Amino acid sequence: MGGRQVQAARRLLAGALDGELPEHERVLAARAVVAELGSPDRLLELAAELASGEGDPEGCARLSYRHVLGFDKLLLIDGGPHHMLRAHLWHPERGAVGKEDIHNHRSPLASYVVRGRLTMELYAPLRDGGIEADRYQESLSHQAADWLLEPAGPARLHLTQVAEYTAGSTYALPADTLHRAWSDTTEPTVTLFLETGSGRRRHTDVFTAAGPHPGAVSKVPLEVAEYLGELDALAELLRS
Repeated sequence: MGGRQVQAARRLLAGALDGELPEHERVLAARAVVAELGSPDRLLELAAELASGEGDPEGCARLSYRHVLGFDKLLLIDGGPHHMLRAHLWHPERGAVGKEDIHNHRSPLASYVVRGRLTMELYAPLRDGGIEADRYQESLSHQAADWLLEPAGPARLHLTQVAEYTAGSTYALPADTLHRAWSDTTEPTVTLFLETGSGRRRHTDVFTAAGPHPGAVSKVPLEVAEYLGELDALAELLRS
């Protein structure tokens, strides 16, 4: 399903990630894939093709939404249990842009900064000292796409690394790496984000020092027309 760019991206993703790989090899493979697909010219062609209705606009729109921290998550290719390829867009003019909660993921991931800039912090748990935080176990509702957050007690974390990623940079992380990332630029930031599906964890860990979280956080999916419009706007942004 899909046009030439969609099919080529699917072949590349399947060839690199569909086999049984140790996690460290999967992380490296994911990083190489996003670097190849995230080059501005290639991503422009893929976004433009998807904006024309190729691929699976209905299915991808159901899994695309605006994050509460001010960035959009646009699903480009849904590889089912094997991988999901997304474009993440930070729009500073929309407000609400801030630092994420410290968290990890269900599976290894990789990201390529197409334009703009991201700052990332890495963390490790501590017995004593460090940063005080509330820990939650995050899972997905079976009835809806909402995040469910279950309190898991107090925690302490140690900041181990701060890094800045500019256009052309890549990073890749094992599933259990604690981190948070944000963009503080005055222009839009675009990243290509690849979540691999092998060996998904049943929940993720979320740490916050900002006070209690609600028990559930809603995901509001984009309508198909809205999704296609965002892809068209992404293509125009990449052309500029």
